[in-house]
Amino acid sequence: MESIIHLESIVKNYKVGTQIVRALRSVSIDIHKGEYVAIMGASGSGKSTLMNIIGCLDTPTSGTYVLNGKDVSRLSDDDLADIRNNEIGFIFQTFNLLPRSTALDNVTLPLVYAGIRKHERIKQAEATLADVGLEDRMTHRPNELSGGQRQRVAIARALVNKPSILLADEPTGNLDSVISEEIMKLFADIHKKGNTLLMVTHEEDIARHAHRIIRLKDGEVESDKINPNPIY
Repeated sequence: MESIIHLESIVKNYKVGTQIVRALRSVSIDIHKGEYVAIMGASGSGKSTLMNIIGCLDTPTSGTYVLNGKDVSRLSDDDLADIRNNEIGFIFQTFNLLPRSTALDNVTLPLVYAGIRKHERIKQAEATLADVGLEDRMTHRPNELSGGQRQRVAIARALVNKPSILLADEPTGNLDSVISEEIMKLFADIHKKGNTLLMVTHEEDIARHAHRIIRLKDGEVESDKINPNPIY
């Protein structure tokens, strides 16, 4: 099976005042194309640091990170920005939508950065919003949408440029249990279409939707197991 993410002996240290904080301690993980993986751990376990490194928002102190065949461990900031725009779709707990822009305009934004022509990016954004069930909400602004609908817009924005991987950081953290289940069902549908999905969560019931669960503790991989009975 093709490995889309290869992390080898990843170390990340931060300097806080005179103290060195060891956020990640020699983490090695392989994630294959088409996998659906949850990363779990208590606050301070290193899961957010790991997600930032996988998402090319941060670089490791040492170790090797290969994404889709490219060694991104030592790339320049400009090269990392290109990879973020073209290879990775981000889904955040707080949605991170532009408040004065419509759902359609929010979803077209990554395509603007990618240099896609206006006609084509509108067409792609409309199709992606329809895929997440928002074909009748395209002209609505975030404050005119429910929390679940705002997260669907954020998911459409993450999907619109057809990234290699989707990274979801606590994607149901601001949603009630009913809406959370709707979003997780949508994630299941996205995964069934062949997308590689990586999700950070501290909620056991959310993690059980994933097909593999990696648990971190004190900056190290505590366990890495296949989930024999994923929900959906």
